[in-house]
Amino acid sequence: MRFPASFLDEIRERLPISEVVGSHVTWDKRKTSASRGDYWACCPFHGEKTPSFHCENRKGRYHCFGCGASGDHFRFLVDLEGISFPEAVERLAAQAGLPMPVFDRREIEREERRATLFDVMEMATAFFEAQLQEPVGAKARAYMRERGLSPATQKRFRLGYAPDSRNALKEFLASKGITREQIEACGLVRHGSDIPVSYDWFRDRVMFPIPDSRGRIIAFGGRALRADVPAKYMNSPETDLFHKGNVLYNFARARKPAHEKGTIIATEGYTDVIALDAAGFENVVAPLGTALTENQLELLWRVAPEPILCFDGDEAGLKAAWRAADLALPALKPGRSVRFALLPEGRDPDDLIRQDGPEAMRAILGEALPLAEMIWRRETSSGMFETPEKRAALEARLREVTAQIRDESVRRHYMQDTGERLNAFFGRGSQASGRRDGPGQYRRYEERPWLRQTSGGLARGASRGPGGGTARLALSPSLLNSSLVKRGSTRIPLREAALVMTAVHHPGVLTAFFDDFAGLTLTAKPAVDLHRTIVDCFAEWEGEVGEDAVASLAERLERADFGELIAALDRQLRENRLWQALPEAAFEDALDGWRQAHALHMRTHTLNRELKAAEGALAEEDSEQNFERLVQISNELARTDTVEALIEGFGVSSGRPTRTF
Repeated sequence: MRFPASFLDEIRERLPISEVVGSHVTWDKRKTSASRGDYWACCPFHGEKTPSFHCENRKGRYHCFGCGASGDHFRFLVDLEGISFPEAVERLAAQAGLPMPVFDRREIEREERRATLFDVMEMATAFFEAQLQEPVGAKARAYMRERGLSPATQKRFRLGYAPDSRNALKEFLASKGITREQIEACGLVRHGSDIPVSYDWFRDRVMFPIPDSRGRIIAFGGRALRADVPAKYMNSPETDLFHKGNVLYNFARARKPAHEKGTIIATEGYTDVIALDAAGFENVVAPLGTALTENQLELLWRVAPEPILCFDGDEAGLKAAWRAADLALPALKPGRSVRFALLPEGRDPDDLIRQDGPEAMRAILGEALPLAEMIWRRETSSGMFETPEKRAALEARLREVTAQIRDESVRRHYMQDTGERLNAFFGRGSQASGRRDGPGQYRRYEERPWLRQTSGGLARGASRGPGGGTARLALSPSLLNSSLVKRGSTRIPLREAALVMTAVHHPGVLTAFFDDFAGLTLTAKPAVDLHRTIVDCFAEWEGEVGEDAVASLAERLERADFGELIAALDRQLRENRLWQALPEAAFEDALDGWRQAHALHMRTHTLNRELKAAEGALAEEDSEQNFERLVQISNELARTDTVEALIEGFGVSSGRPTRTF
């Protein structure tokens, strides 16, 4: 009995070979690395005391270095249990949850035809590659140069060009003896009863061949070179070879480096994959123009227990991240989850790497958020929770989300995690502090009935909730990716950066606000050093501060080795859209922006002093009055930290919208 190769491949894809072998052997914990899919055991085919039997998920093979036994999923059962190959296939198909194929002549013919389609797709790939190097491909080569795609990268990903012709590919394949039916079955032409003469599916596009998990070309993606076409990016249609919800672009090439590095990165499109690969991130894949599917997520989990999902820093990227979080929740298992890397707003991986270099991308990946944190941020980013009803609604929503997790143990830990977050967010639990019973000791929440009556419900030690929020104030989605709330960020606080850089680009603000500028209290040492140099430089100027002063200050700062810091702060301001501190802002807007930033900065400084005093007062006397004062200051400080005020007419001079801090 002959089984379709595609059916056997699907069993191999669905079942890691370690799962098949693992029910018959005991893995050696010292040598086995489950996260890398690398397993060792004593050989089940011959007696031994030292493990020499090796099983590798990535290759789907086993090998014994003692007796030489080797093979795949099916061979293991055939050799170990003495069953026939069809019996092994039937058993593993049931384990993988696949129905057995129905064997008839049509199925056999279809499978044979499918095998020839891979050859046709290979011919088409070679045709597109050749066209890229011809004079007709000059425009495509220019596009690739602009995108920074080197000849080596083009060759590695087999990039090509589809000529602006209705028949170029069709005629080429026909000259090689390929039939009309085969060309149509590969999805290379548009055809149908309403189309008298079929014509090439891709025309005047940069071509991205799409391989399957074994490296065979099964489809294409095309990027339009003209601006007037309806679809900028277009994939092949669904065919016998290509089902886009089951395929990850670059999966075959990314598997090995992903195993070596212990993780795999999924980004949004194939251009992002190529940009990241060229920058040294070889363990990267992408879905094909659609949201991540369950099958694609399962592919990621076969390679790494905690893949990183990387999304563009815009509204669409954030929505895609939420969808991926909902997709992953039901399928979580012990040791199996996902993390989320969110790019700065308006940036994709290609932009970020070209402008800031690979290290910027590496830093964002290093700060990838756990799934639990992403869920928490989404549910608490909707607004204020100042009433019991709104807080109850948040609790109910989190219970509803957590209930989606099918695995009982993971679900239980998520419920515990959300409970702890809610306690901190609303000021309940062990961190809610009261009168000291001894040095550093406070009474529990249950022993302080007046705490439950407070309007804010915010306890000392819990003034900031998870994700940067407070007991009553949550962060908006636009601030989730801000450097103000980035975990572990080493950047200068955003407002301090704006205050100093406005003076760098618009020294005229010093004429209006020199005393205020000179008296700034800054917390970051680089900001302090830059601030001191600007003050010294201003003291040397005579007369009106104009364009000459800008050039003079820039030269002075460059000589003092501030060039790299200024470039980094400019990037930080652009990422957070604080345009009023940048050189292109009109001076009137820079002036208004600095005045507002300074007022907020001073208010924050004052509130921090008051907060420290309130904490001291509460430590001395545990009273409702002192606690209410602490709550009031904490919430006011949080509002000042995240305020995005409006100034009437602000931005008009620069032709910009009116939003600022």
